[in-house]
Amino acid sequence: MQWETVIGLEIHAQLATQSKIFSGSATTFGAEPNTQASLIDLGMPGVLPVLNEEAVKMAVKFGLAIDAEIGRKNVFARKNYFYPDLPKGYQISQYELPIVGKGHLDITLEDGTVKRIGITRAHLEEDAGKSLHEDFHGMSGIDLNRAGTPLLEIVSEPDIRSAKEAVAYVKAIHALVRYLGICDGNMNEGSLRCDCNVSVRPKGQAEFGTRAEIKNVNSFRFIEKAINHEIQRQIELIEDGGKVIQETRLYDPNKDQTRSMRGKEEANDYRYFPDPDLLPVVIEQDFLDTVRATLPELPQQKRERFQAEFGLSAYDASVLSASREMADYFEQVAGICGDAKLAANWVMVELASLLNKSDLEIEQSPVSAEQLGGMILRIKDNTISGKIAKMVFEAMANGEGTADQIIEAKGLKQVTDSGAIESMLDEVLAANAEQVEQYRASDEAKRGKMFGFFVGQAMKASKGKANPQQVNELLKKKLEG
Repeated sequence: MQWETVIGLEIHAQLATQSKIFSGSATTFGAEPNTQASLIDLGMPGVLPVLNEEAVKMAVKFGLAIDAEIGRKNVFARKNYFYPDLPKGYQISQYELPIVGKGHLDITLEDGTVKRIGITRAHLEEDAGKSLHEDFHGMSGIDLNRAGTPLLEIVSEPDIRSAKEAVAYVKAIHALVRYLGICDGNMNEGSLRCDCNVSVRPKGQAEFGTRAEIKNVNSFRFIEKAINHEIQRQIELIEDGGKVIQETRLYDPNKDQTRSMRGKEEANDYRYFPDPDLLPVVIEQDFLDTVRATLPELPQQKRERFQAEFGLSAYDASVLSASREMADYFEQVAGICGDAKLAANWVMVELASLLNKSDLEIEQSPVSAEQLGGMILRIKDNTISGKIAKMVFEAMANGEGTADQIIEAKGLKQVTDSGAIESMLDEVLAANAEQVEQYRASDEAKRGKMFGFFVGQAMKASKGKANPQQVNELLKKKLEG
């Protein structure tokens, strides 16, 4: 039987506010347990929540960026459930009237096609605390530092049909929230977490199959692996005569498998009702206009501009606009050297390789945009060849100064004096007289291979400093003269 996969994702993005959504406690990651939890976060009797306006601005910013309906009147509700890291016994969230309504996001698939993924809603809520199991023998510790941290929960339509599409969608959300400056996107620290709702159905069937939800997957690689495993599990279960049950599952990356965590709750299990301590949030047109004015150029717009303005391919534009920092770095390099294609090649190949090897982000690059742009200028004016440029780049990465300082200190300036190159070539040909005779006696096909030998000898004699183009031209004349 042919199966079709149906996937919907719920992404929790931790908003980059300095304080929590309903209290003045800090949101800094990595503090000592329970040092960033106020009486409000601890759920003490008599305390009242006060809404953080910055969290509202960030949610509206996201809504505008995905072309969504903004809930001009949105309401906070209490989602009631008991868990040790939830001291109030309920979580403040939004249910019937969320701040962001229907929107969409376009994703680019591996074959270059663009697919539109619907977004059902995005709502504000507070995070719960964290249960710690590692350091306590037979017991669990509770850290409430995270309790009350503002989250934006982004719920997709079930429009995704494969694990690869799911990863493309999460990457697009990840890039977008970072472009907007509303979330740092650090998945290792839990700033962006994903719940994957997965079901399968026979191809051609209209009704959805029973879904299982995989909770809190925190890397692109694990999202793909968890979904693929779950698809396989469900297909095998149905084909063996079993039934998929609606439940919440966890992904274990060590065993590369999902396992049952608990039966899946329905909305009525949580007994949602409007929070009596929080007034409805009314968003005026002036507020919307002010937030709209702060929107940056978004990833899709930047990709299109890079193609139109710099003549880059769709692939190159997509790679260079993957993050705001990468795009800014590239534009700075291109602005300095005046050659977008050359700038794109150096950023995507040499710089990307350096960052990858050193496990660094672009903002931690040991080679600044000014340094790289300055070095590309020296390639363009024939001060150095592309080959020598790699040595200069390596020296810049090691902190040895600017391209000009390195070229001067190491004597790497390219030889462009044709008289000096001719003299050096005469010596090379004299030292390889036998090969010269063989070259002249050979047919065109053999000459092509042998020519490379002479070029290599010439570049070796000049220690790589001779201008390769001049070497090729002068060598051809001498060998055929």
